[in-house]
Amino acid sequence: MNGQGRLAGRVALVAGATRGAGRAIAVQLGTEGATVYVTGRTTRARRSEVDRPETIEETAELVTAAGGTGIAVPTDHLEREQVRALTERVDREQGRLDVLVNDLWGGEHLVDFGKKMWEIGLERGLRMLRLGVESHIVTSHYALPLLIRRPGGLLVEITDGTAETNKDYRESLYYDLTKYAPLRMALGLGKELEEYGCTAVSVSPGFLRSEQMLDHFGVTEENWRDGVAKEPSFAISESPVFVGRAIAALAADPEAARWNGQSLSSGQLSRVYGFTDTDGTRPDAWRYLREVTAGGREADDAEYR
Repeated sequence: MNGQGRLAGRVALVAGATRGAGRAIAVQLGTEGATVYVTGRTTRARRSEVDRPETIEETAELVTAAGGTGIAVPTDHLEREQVRALTERVDREQGRLDVLVNDLWGGEHLVDFGKKMWEIGLERGLRMLRLGVESHIVTSHYALPLLIRRPGGLLVEITDGTAETNKDYRESLYYDLTKYAPLRMALGLGKELEEYGCTAVSVSPGFLRSEQMLDHFGVTEENWRDGVAKEPSFAISESPVFVGRAIAALAADPEAARWNGQSLSSGQLSRVYGFTDTDGTRPDAWRYLREVTAGGREADDAEYR
């Protein structure tokens, strides 16, 4: 670690940091000087069921290159002994944990929009719940006793959608449950962590331009706007760096407890903390999707940046 940055001397665990939001969060924490343990199932030796090329070793290297210390620990967060060993290692090597980010997911290949609950294979649906909910529970069970040793600890539950937007049904029962659960986990754990001087929040990015999403639209981060021809709402999309900067700002805020138990978004936090996306804008994707995509308002996406 270079000893510089607002998070110098702090230790973070980003569970599910192989790609997308998790990778960007880890890197932005590293930019602020943190030591960041990054976990996931895809390594240079093997791939997870998601079958993507990004690895946790690459993420750790990016964290270190950004100014922090990246430490890759291959972990399946549904395997309890692996998670126990992970948290014991953090304790042994650092003696503290200041930030826990639960960004575990990897269930995109299981989503069946437009189907009734009983039309979806039961094992398929339950696997989604395990990947997106049980993994968060297992990780928190083992990691929170380390987090609460010092006041100021921060737990971040990453999900898709805010408490407001997820009032509406997400078109698939299993997906709906998977993405609503982290909101309740942040609310409940916020209550339980409060007496230790620690904070829990849920944070949602907007329309995320993850590696997987860029591939889906056949574009790169350099020419991503070409994807708008296929999907107009892609115009309000944001890079993973945006939510990464949101979590780094939260972690560095000595008054982060003001958010305890709340559901937040990257766009909302950008207006409070003043950070921008890589293009200098502040995308407000959820408002755009509500007013333009769903509400029929005619507007340029620039109005929502």
